[in-house]
Amino acid sequence: MDTFVLLTVTGLALGALYFLIASGLSLIYGLMGVLNFAHGAFLTIGSYAAWWSSVKLQGTIGSVGLRFAVSVVIGLAVGAAVAALVELVLIRPLYLRHIEQVLVTVGLSFALIALVQAYWGPDIHELDVPSWLNGTTGLGGAHVPNYNFVEILVAGGVLAGLLAFLRFTRYGLIIRAGVENRAMVTALGIDVKKAFTLVFAIGGLAAALAGVLAGIHFSEIDPTQGTSLLIFAFIVVVIGGLGSIVGSAVAAVMVGLVQQYVNYKSSGIGDLSVVLMLAITLLIRPGGLFGKWSPTH
Repeated sequence: MDTFVLLTVTGLALGALYFLIASGLSLIYGLMGVLNFAHGAFLTIGSYAAWWSSVKLQGTIGSVGLRFAVSVVIGLAVGAAVAALVELVLIRPLYLRHIEQVLVTVGLSFALIALVQAYWGPDIHELDVPSWLNGTTGLGGAHVPNYNFVEILVAGGVLAGLLAFLRFTRYGLIIRAGVENRAMVTALGIDVKKAFTLVFAIGGLAAALAGVLAGIHFSEIDPTQGTSLLIFAFIVVVIGGLGSIVGSAVAAVMVGLVQQYVNYKSSGIGDLSVVLMLAITLLIRPGGLFGKWSPTH
């Protein structure tokens, strides 16, 4: 029983990381039709910005908890700023030119990772986090690391926040209207471009948040971590349905749990089982579990 509880909570936490990355991908694709292959680089940049700022603040802020909180805020801000800059400079001139978008975002991903390695080196780094995050909590006879609960709660909060943003805010209404009829929204004098930039910034912020949590989950950050996680995030997006945030959440839970359960029985087979899930989904429901884009379905 204790093993089942540990695997379940760990699987949910892993799924939470996948969702944080996939939510940005879904939001960006749903509004703009852009498959952003540089999304993993936003994760890497956010995690490195948090780690670097934490190191620099060691002589200024003595409290580990406060220093960690400040460094996380800096990491999220950097992730959002880089994403917004990418949209303004590289993506905006290429709307409706999908092949060029893929080429640019793939190239940008390699370039950003190379820049991180050039500046900070290829070495693995460790985030300085409050001790309670690495502590454990008893649940069903299992001792579950506390960061798993944090990841699940954060992902749940992001899901609720995104759905509330899309349903109840002015920009959320603009995004939903722009998805249905972008030309009509523009004709009404609404600046859809600002909504595009905002969506990219939100996606970058979510990716940076995933980067920080991944650094805690795996006890390290490295330049290739974003690329590795992005592969599973894309699988989550396709299984859930391109553009569906709720679909990404459901698919992320499925992928995380399957990986953990199968890897426990046979180490290394979990990744293969996820690919098999993807293949079965594409054969049975090519549009994904939640079908065509609707930001709140």
